[in-house]
Amino acid sequence: MKPVILYTAGTPNGQKVSNFTEELKRAYPSFEVEYQAISLGKNEQKEDWFLAINPNGRIPALKDPNRGDFCVFETAAIILYLEKHYDPDHIFSWSDDGDGVDRRSEVTQWLYFVHGGIGPMQGQANHFVRYAPEDIPYGKNRYVTETKRLYQVLDRRLKDHDWLVGDKYSIADINAYPWLQYYKWAGLKDEDVPQSVRDYIDRNWAREAVREGMKVPNGNTDWVEKMRSPDFFEVHAKEAEEKAAQASKWIQDGMKKDRESKA
Repeated sequence: MKPVILYTAGTPNGQKVSNFTEELKRAYPSFEVEYQAISLGKNEQKEDWFLAINPNGRIPALKDPNRGDFCVFETAAIILYLEKHYDPDHIFSWSDDGDGVDRRSEVTQWLYFVHGGIGPMQGQANHFVRYAPEDIPYGKNRYVTETKRLYQVLDRRLKDHDWLVGDKYSIADINAYPWLQYYKWAGLKDEDVPQSVRDYIDRNWAREAVREGMKVPNGNTDWVEKMRSPDFFEVHAKEAEEKAAQASKWIQDGMKKDRESKA
């Protein structure tokens, strides 16, 4: 079996997939993965060679040499693809037999809840809190408030469950965790996040494979550790401002390239 190739960067969407590939490496010794870092600062994801892999020009993307270099984009789609082809024992999922049918439906529901809800809404909160070139209070309030509401939805589930589906760690959790770990980047403070969700974040972080997956592709979890610090807003505020300024520049450059490609 050849290694699958994951084109990625150190963002929540990228880390969802690298967390799963690290879990698969531990569960199935024959599974291998090769990580290829994509420089968002250089907008490599907008280059023609990458667009041939992912026409949407976003990370992550997967190429599977075991299936004719088949390419997959969109995080939830990549996770479902890896689960289908590389988790035959359903360690991180359920089969289509018996009760597994309902469990698979539950997994899909929570996958789509995060993919269509938390990811986009918290991503927009990140943009208006950290990256927007001008202060737009309406945008901040709209998306931060919606992110908080979605965390309340998680709270209703996690008050009585360790994991999102069937009290078993699954691809539903793999898809959810990274965005939750970065809630402070979206302007949420500890008191804005239900205790059940914070405990859930810690349960995910306690997994060895997750801690390794969160290192991809930069080789460390320094920024994650700072995010987890209870005094993040006080101690790391200046560094956060610098990171946001750098990211804002490449985001604006990327938006410019998108506009130019449409012209």
